[in-house]
Amino acid sequence: MEFQKINGVTPNGSSFNLEALYRLLPACFTEKDVKGPDGVHHTERVIDFDKLKSFLGEEYVAEEGDEVYDFTWVGKRAARADAAAPINKTLRPSPEESVNWDTTKNLYIEGDNLEALKLLQTSYMGKVKMIYIDPPYNTGKDFVYEDSYSIDESEFDIESGNVDENGDRYRGKYSDKDSDKDSDRYRYKINLSSAGRYHSKWCSMIYSRLLVARSLLAEDGVIFVSIDDNEAKNLKNIMDEVFGEYNFLAQIVWERAFSPINLMKHFSPSHDYVLAYARNPEAAICNGIPRSDEANDRYSNPDNDPRGVWMSSDMSVGPAVQENIYPITTPSGRIVEPPAGRSWSLSRNAFRERLQDNRIWFGPDGSGVPRIKRFLSELRKTGITPMTIWKHEEVGHSQDATQKLARLFGGKKYFDYPKPVGLIKRIVGLYSDPDCTILDFFSGSATTAQAVFELNKDDGGHRKWILVQYPEDVDKESDAYKDGFVNICEIGKERIRRAGAQIQSEIAASSVDGDIFNQDAEKPDIDTGFRVFKVADSYFEDVKKSPSEYSQDNLDLFLDNIKPDTPDLDLLFGCMLQWGVELSLPLTSKEVGGCTIYNVNDGDLVACFAENVGNDVVDTIADHHPLRVVFRDGCFQDDAQKMNLIEQFKQRCGWSEEDAIKRIRVI
Repeated sequence: MEFQKINGVTPNGSSFNLEALYRLLPACFTEKDVKGPDGVHHTERVIDFDKLKSFLGEEYVAEEGDEVYDFTWVGKRAARADAAAPINKTLRPSPEESVNWDTTKNLYIEGDNLEALKLLQTSYMGKVKMIYIDPPYNTGKDFVYEDSYSIDESEFDIESGNVDENGDRYRGKYSDKDSDKDSDRYRYKINLSSAGRYHSKWCSMIYSRLLVARSLLAEDGVIFVSIDDNEAKNLKNIMDEVFGEYNFLAQIVWERAFSPINLMKHFSPSHDYVLAYARNPEAAICNGIPRSDEANDRYSNPDNDPRGVWMSSDMSVGPAVQENIYPITTPSGRIVEPPAGRSWSLSRNAFRERLQDNRIWFGPDGSGVPRIKRFLSELRKTGITPMTIWKHEEVGHSQDATQKLARLFGGKKYFDYPKPVGLIKRIVGLYSDPDCTILDFFSGSATTAQAVFELNKDDGGHRKWILVQYPEDVDKESDAYKDGFVNICEIGKERIRRAGAQIQSEIAASSVDGDIFNQDAEKPDIDTGFRVFKVADSYFEDVKKSPSEYSQDNLDLFLDNIKPDTPDLDLLFGCMLQWGVELSLPLTSKEVGGCTIYNVNDGDLVACFAENVGNDVVDTIADHHPLRVVFRDGCFQDDAQKMNLIEQFKQRCGWSEEDAIKRIRVI
């Protein structure tokens, strides 16, 4: 008999889309017979496009040759395919670089973010409440994300139609080179510069990553993306396609600078954009901006209303609604009507009810135009509705962010344009809840981590973050390199350590001094640690041939093809990724019979990777009543031993044989 084997390869992204479509329209699927590489026939679920068209209706199906609105670029098709392609990678744990490894729920991942997102898909699909990214702005220079679909100038010219396969430039619709006037082979292309290639390269880079990231976003989740003018229009089109234009929430203008650069010839840029999209606007809940003391100070209580302080608002609206035009007699006896072209916002009955409830204000002398009382105590707890222009006084600016980050590093300036903590705090605070997960897969200087730390400190929340950053080398002439930082990840991790220590110090000081918490209050429990993982090659040997190409003598490669000296933790977290277990769950281990047993979240997954597993080890694992169990494939000598294993779990856990086969996997 065989247990299902963990293979170390991420799922094909297309399978996620097919599953989603199947759940929506199962009648549009059928099955076909497929011959596998091992010669064995099996059935696969496939789409019946004729049925799909009939379900959608002819008016919603584009036929070949139809002119349709589409945003495209050279390399888009390849970027889409790359987003769906599986990879043979893993995340290698690095406890020695982590902080509070055993207890923290924050994750810092080093490596290409497209690969990292694919590796996170199974464990975090639909679990991320908020995504914030600050991708590299396209300045016309090369950037570090060199994906498999990246093309050079000659390839771009061929795909875009600037040249033919021989490298000859098209010179117009008609040419001395070809007398066939019906052919458009030598059509004239107006954009022969390299600018198109730069835009295409950037669009492909962000497109593939957003496609994968969308699968991680929860139904009530929201994504925010920072961008400047260079790619703002292209990013908007891509976001419309990936997330849906009807899920667009706002294009925020952030004032990143407040003083002009007089050397600029025409205009001195002072803003960036932040695009916001929801997975489902109906499900997303905006918390609003916390009310400031200045806003609250505008409320007063001149009539000593027992409901507390209030403000009054105009009771007239326009355009006029005829039935809401009626005279009102003030307490002083004056008769007033709404201004010309307007009506009262309340019907006659609604006005009488509010008047009876002392919610209408006629001024201190009782002769003023009626206004509605709005009590501060009754305002929605979600705060003030945000506007789309964010001033630097509210959320900070680039220069201030640079200075504050430098102070964290003893005055050393390691980053030129970090985002302000205040900006990210506002973004995260708008749509997050106290126990959600925030993802930033262009983490850079790790501002998002510090912002979440501070937000949790402010409201006592337990938000978790996942940061991903490519280990881009720093300039060898920079202060960072001279101080021992070889790449951006090293700086980011140190920034998180220092920011976390600063937060903990502030909490300790405020608890003692009584500035925030009284002497009897419990200090807030803020998780300022993080687990470090690194994108790495799979721990499986690279077996490139199909099983049919191997002889009976070397088929053992498929039984236990784990690379020698692979640490148990690498295998454990690889299994967690493959089986959809979150990487932030608590982990314990114990020694039994010379074997190490790993227990994730008190039974969510229990694993033992020893070569020889005795009955005492199996009994100990079974006593945890685990949801999932993993063994090394090589620890089983024959089917009899596997059947004995199943019997042990049946007796100690009450499983059926089907339960055991479903819950036990081998690596």
